[in-house]
Amino acid sequence: MRRLGSTPFAFPDFTGATRRLVLVNLATYFVLLLFQFALPSAANHVANALVFRPSDFLSGWLWQPLTYSFVHFGILGTLFELLSIWFLAAILEASHGASWVNGLYAASVLGTAVAALAIYVVSGTLGSAVAEVPLYGCMGGIFGLLVAIGVLHGDMEFLMFFVVGIKAKYMAAIYALIAVAMLFGAQKMYAFAQLGGALAGLLYIRLLPKRGVSFFLSEGMYGMRNRYYRWKRRRAARKFEVYMRKQGHTVRFDGQGRLIDEEQDDKKHWN
Repeated sequence: MRRLGSTPFAFPDFTGATRRLVLVNLATYFVLLLFQFALPSAANHVANALVFRPSDFLSGWLWQPLTYSFVHFGILGTLFELLSIWFLAAILEASHGASWVNGLYAASVLGTAVAALAIYVVSGTLGSAVAEVPLYGCMGGIFGLLVAIGVLHGDMEFLMFFVVGIKAKYMAAIYALIAVAMLFGAQKMYAFAQLGGALAGLLYIRLLPKRGVSFFLSEGMYGMRNRYYRWKRRRAARKFEVYMRKQGHTVRFDGQGRLIDEEQDDKKHWN
């Protein structure tokens, strides 16, 4: 991986996966905002159905781990999240491609929900249930993107608060320490969920191929198909060997189901 040097405060390219992630989140924000003005009571029910609550998920609301990240409240928080996605995703997309960034973001978002569900279930089982807080927004996905940049492009410099220059690896570490400190406060579930998103992002970049999940799945499907065809060829070869043996002839096939030319082998042997 080539090293990326320091970068000035400038807007990166707005294309591919970066543009799709920003526009989808922006569109859902305005849809819910307009819905809030038109039908306030109904909008609240819709928002409550889309945010992630472990208790609701265990009651059958299985779509929430996929929808909560698109729910945003407050213009300033939404602006910060969308700008963060723009900057972080664009940097990673330039090096790894759109498919890889989509997979990283999705893994981080789902990892955030899984972590929240895990601490809710475990704490309830141990008899010291943590306070359940609804998860919304894409901070878990952003944390995963930040961890990826911190690991892969740790020496890249950012302007923290638009003033202080700091390397990506240190900024990721600071955010992680803040989340760890929050574990000792009132919002344990929120802090643990954020750490889950960061861990999911780290596992993604460590365990999955660099070309992304779609490439990995497509290669796996083609590999399964090719293994099936090779099995059929070997099976047909064995059947043909049995048939020719009954006819008084002997033919042999190799482990790949290819016919072995014995006369050619003899010539090679004597030569």
